[in-house]
Amino acid sequence: MDHPIKTAVIGVGSLGQHHARNYAANPDCELVAVVDTDEKRAQTIAKTNKTEACTDYRELIGKIQAASVVVPTVKHFEIAKELLESGIHVLVEKPITKSVEEAHELIQIAKANNRILQVGHIERFNAPIMELRQIVDRPAFIEAHRLGPFDPRVQDIGVVLDLMIHDLDIIRELVGESRVVSIDAVGVSVFTQYEDIANARLHFENGCIANITASRVTPKKQRKIRLFQEDTYISIDCAKPSMEIYTKEKVTSPRPGEMPVEVIRKRKRLKKEEPLKVEISHFLDCVEKQQKPQIDGVKARDALQLAVEITEQIRAKKDVFSRSAITL
Repeated sequence: MDHPIKTAVIGVGSLGQHHARNYAANPDCELVAVVDTDEKRAQTIAKTNKTEACTDYRELIGKIQAASVVVPTVKHFEIAKELLESGIHVLVEKPITKSVEEAHELIQIAKANNRILQVGHIERFNAPIMELRQIVDRPAFIEAHRLGPFDPRVQDIGVVLDLMIHDLDIIRELVGESRVVSIDAVGVSVFTQYEDIANARLHFENGCIANITASRVTPKKQRKIRLFQEDTYISIDCAKPSMEIYTKEKVTSPRPGEMPVEVIRKRKRLKKEEPLKVEISHFLDCVEKQQKPQIDGVKARDALQLAVEITEQIRAKKDVFSRSAITL
């Protein structure tokens, strides 16, 4: 790269600080500044990464080429829109926006301004997920568990938009073009006004079924996906990360009474690399080469659409339950 890409991070809280760290360490870019409404926080992160600090992202327009937007979801659209219209490439954290309508508009703005719009579905860059995409071609059943303790910082969205959306995006990618034909979802509020634990069962047009559970009220963190396709069972752990593949193979000369097939277990060797580092490198590469990101606005919008449908079903069932309880 002839000239490092001038970048910034808008929002340097618990996640944004790691965006800043990775930009600062990447030789393909220059971290021009970090932005946060908390001036003391901005200065601390700026000092750590040897860059400038500011409290208003508008000060950077004309000075940067690309930026990560790592602010609360309700602010995604407003900030990403202004950056894109100002000619700045954007990596916005997931979910892309708070509504499907906003997501669609953001996609159109990026297209009109010929800017890269990448969305931070970071699990796409986790080693077992990257490997899974290479070996799965006809999934019949997928089961995903994304569980963890409550984080008081995330109270503006429910667990479906907070955590489950990762698995919705992954599953949509694995299943391919087949559309969802039915959803059966339930959820319960524990600490917030939104659902804090939820389960959704999705039926796809091609026959694949996905059962997804997400929780932010579980003491122990878990990030697991199990997948079945013909003659193959795959189990991955995104937290470790690890991958095990079980395949059915014929036994050439079985002994009397033995099965003519056996199950072979293989543990896949995975390259351990920080997913956020890989994600940011991919973003910078897309900016440099003007190519479509793995998870662009359209794919992120489609994952959001599915998450919204699940959330609406959970709320509808909750309302029915509440009305029934009142009449008893």
